[in-house]
Amino acid sequence: MSATGSRRIVIGRVTGHFGVRGWLKIQSWTEPREKIVEYRRWQLQAGDEWQERLVTAGRVHGKSIIAHVQDVDSREQAAALIGADIAISRQQLPQTGPGEYYWADLVGLRVQLMDGRELGRVKNLLATGANDVLVVQGEREHLIPFLRGRVIKDVDLDAQLMRVDWDPDF
Repeated sequence: MSATGSRRIVIGRVTGHFGVRGWLKIQSWTEPREKIVEYRRWQLQAGDEWQERLVTAGRVHGKSIIAHVQDVDSREQAAALIGADIAISRQQLPQTGPGEYYWADLVGLRVQLMDGRELGRVKNLLATGANDVLVVQGEREHLIPFLRGRVIKDVDLDAQLMRVDWDPDF
């Protein structure tokens, strides 16, 4: 298994409990947000430890998403998981097509200007509505629009490198 395939990808967080039978309220970062319950094998972070749990049920409930996981059968057990990150292994995600990337694949890439100067590494991405924005941390933080072709010239996941046409003083 490759390092990419074995990586843990955080896709949400437990934000509360629902009812008395161990259901969890979930904040989802999947697109669409209700897709989080389609991943049946979650890894929940409790402190420094990750625990694998099977999702036994889940659905949209009003403005929330709720889910039930194996071996969490009481309000108290659910409350103990509030704040836990929800992750899946990278290999649970569908394969991407040519020129497609998951945000998680871009985090950590070196970012280089077209003249070869290094700007830093992708720290994270932001969804702004108009277009996604790369947060690149180097000597200082740069916010770079993720506009393929215009700004993002090349993404090489094997080399862990992204080349951009961007004014670093902007």
